[in-house]
Amino acid sequence: MEKSYKEYLEHITTFIFDVDGVLTDGTVTITTKGEMLRRMNIKDGYALKTAVDKGYNICIISGGSNEGVRLRLKGLGIHDIYLGAHDKIKQFEEYLHIYSLKPEEVLYMGDDIPDYPVMKLVGLPTCPQDAAPEIKEISKYISHKNGGKGAVRDVIEQVMKVQGKWDANFDAKYD
Repeated sequence: MEKSYKEYLEHITTFIFDVDGVLTDGTVTITTKGEMLRRMNIKDGYALKTAVDKGYNICIISGGSNEGVRLRLKGLGIHDIYLGAHDKIKQFEEYLHIYSLKPEEVLYMGDDIPDYPVMKLVGLPTCPQDAAPEIKEISKYISHKNGGKGAVRDVIEQVMKVQGKWDANFDAKYD
């Protein structure tokens, strides 16, 4: 019998996220100077910072290469940021090796075809509600939230609650 996704949550030590379509809603605003602007959800940011503070490994692997994204994520305490990653498996394997991690400890959230190969390797592949059909098909959990609209917070909060690391008092103050 197939395990419920909740059975995987207690073993997660590491979160890996794509950026566009996961941490953002996937839209890009292009300025007259050609700069591409993205929007990120503050509640996703809060969850990322909380996970960092509680000792989880957080990694970003994205095909995009926007330095503003890097600055935002570094500001949340995330240091393992792979931008311009077109072969995500290479960065994934490098990250696992650096931190001596097992794939079954990893929750990966992706939304589109470039995420597919890595998602097939991790313990808990997840995606936002508005992910591509192929990604939904291989995900063990599909968030009820869209990319850039709280999907990241959703998965982080669920893992931390199962592991007893989500403080309801902080949560009540934040919302």
